[in-house]
Amino acid sequence: MCLLLGTFLFNVLNAQSHPLKQRPDAFDPVPEAAPKAVSMASTVEQMANWDRYPTYSTYLAMMQQWAETFPNLCHVDTIGKSVQGRLILSMYIGIQTDDDLYRPEFFYSSTMHGDEVTGYVMMLRLIDTLLNGYGSNEQYTDLVNRVRISINPLSNPDGTYRNGNNTVQGAMRYNANFVDLNRNYPDPFGTEPLNSQQIENTAMIDYFNAHSFVLSANLHGGSEVMNYPWDSFTSVERPHPDRDWWIEVCRRFVDTSRLYSNSHFRDVLEEGYIAGGDWYVISNGRQDYVNYYHNCREVTMELSTSKTISSNQLPEYWRFLQHSLVNYIEEVFTINSPVEGVVNPIDVRQELVVYPNPTHDKIFLGEEPSDEVSIFNIKGQQLMLLPAGTRLIDLQRLPQGVYFLRSGIRTAKIVKR
Repeated sequence: MCLLLGTFLFNVLNAQSHPLKQRPDAFDPVPEAAPKAVSMASTVEQMANWDRYPTYSTYLAMMQQWAETFPNLCHVDTIGKSVQGRLILSMYIGIQTDDDLYRPEFFYSSTMHGDEVTGYVMMLRLIDTLLNGYGSNEQYTDLVNRVRISINPLSNPDGTYRNGNNTVQGAMRYNANFVDLNRNYPDPFGTEPLNSQQIENTAMIDYFNAHSFVLSANLHGGSEVMNYPWDSFTSVERPHPDRDWWIEVCRRFVDTSRLYSNSHFRDVLEEGYIAGGDWYVISNGRQDYVNYYHNCREVTMELSTSKTISSNQLPEYWRFLQHSLVNYIEEVFTINSPVEGVVNPIDVRQELVVYPNPTHDKIFLGEEPSDEVSIFNIKGQQLMLLPAGTRLIDLQRLPQGVYFLRSGIRTAKIVKR
């Protein structure tokens, strides 16, 4: 506890004495000083060395080829379409078994800002690595067997292919309506978006509603830092109830990457991670929306100081990010594990089965609890106390949001819609 508190105080004091680098999605975009050397792959074969960006048609062909080559390991989901009709795709990777409902769901999503394309290629290469490594690499095989993985390499195709389907040169941050998609999600804390909800975000929200993701990440560029929730508040104003867990997860991601390249993840804070609002407060972002409404922990990964790195740098970025990106998927198995030495607002040790979750009104407990049942809000305030044996709980009077249920040492996270 002392170590984590010391790290937190250091971050706050360091931010006060050393101005942080401006958050790349907090200000009007500034053109990069010099155009990057960008090579494009017009065929799947030209992506073999992973030192090019795919054209839009090559991207579609890659996704289709994987689905055809590994029909027992993956399939392509269509999340939706962009304003200009381009496909927003997700590759589902997993083994179909009788215990599907009991295996955790994980989601990676990249490039909601169309000019931040490092993550786009990293996600394509991650798909390729997991599929081709299945059966020969123990870690990849175990992940595919135990986790239902979805990977959306490109969530803003109109922004990325602004100058046509054959180049990412001249890509822009916004969608085709010139709306910042990371300022366009419903805000759990009451701020109304400046623009009507864009169809890309509506499709993504529907995709979250159709799944039960417990852990996710959205990938950006312009800095190198792990940005954990909340974005809407500083950690002094409202620390996230999972803050201690997030610090451990972010530290593992950064430390692993630095084993392969010690110079990265240092441009915002030396630690390489920060609470979003301590960097810069934003509203209507995806990260807070997902954390609050979907019973899912999502982090923002800023992967490269340049939004569009030169294509010949892509293999180097994969070299130092590969193991961190794979290991982050495994964090689904740490969600209900307490951080050693830390007393969380809700002590998560064993999870109660609660359904339906998310819910609009009532929830049912999968078994009769032997202890009293308490309901807490995200600030750790107790809202309800029910007698032992209670299995049906009416939440109609509670506003929409995230709540925690506890009975003895067993807990559950509940989303009220």
